[in-house]
Amino acid sequence: MLNLDSLLDVVGELFADEISIVVSNTKEYIYYRPSKRIDLKIRPGDPVREGTIAYKALKEGQKVSEFINRDVFGVPYHGMAVPFHDNGVLDGCVVAIYPAYTEGKSVVTVKTEDGWVPVPFSEVKYIEVRDRKTFVVATHITGTHRNSLQNFEYVLPHELFVRCHRSFIVNVTQIKAIFPDTHSTFVLSMNDGSQIPVSQSYSSYFRKLLGF
Repeated sequence: MLNLDSLLDVVGELFADEISIVVSNTKEYIYYRPSKRIDLKIRPGDPVREGTIAYKALKEGQKVSEFINRDVFGVPYHGMAVPFHDNGVLDGCVVAIYPAYTEGKSVVTVKTEDGWVPVPFSEVKYIEVRDRKTFVVATHITGTHRNSLQNFEYVLPHELFVRCHRSFIVNVTQIKAIFPDTHSTFVLSMNDGSQIPVSQSYSSYFRKLLGF
């Protein structure tokens, strides 16, 4: 018979692309499996912090589903926590963590030498991290932004933007062609002639989202 950790790993694998799985007892986290979309950097043994969705579910003794802002873990997220009991006594909770999707925004405001320029999502070709800076490459402008790529994953619309590498997020409408590369990876030929790698760790996720 599978032990609890093995069973949770199997469950986590079913949702590995989008949902992080967390399990706690009444005081601390005892299991955590991050997804490709969101990682709250929780470690087993960390205390359940006030303001988290796990804390609220344990305190209220019932299912909680809501948005948690970035003040708690540094990134915003949507979550659902369900408490469980042992012989009628509250024993802990299971939490599903979803990335926070964009809420009404339609531009990325980039910094240039002269100031700041709002750039519509549709004009952004890709976002790249290099030399510890985040660069937004758009149709008519390239600028920097204070967001990390992880933060951008939470605010950019998922129907347009896909993380394909630890250093790149691409606008799928700006991809001209996709070519196979070694070790199950790909190279993206963009409309502007640039080439963007798809790393092995993101290749299956990338293929699933683009349907090939």
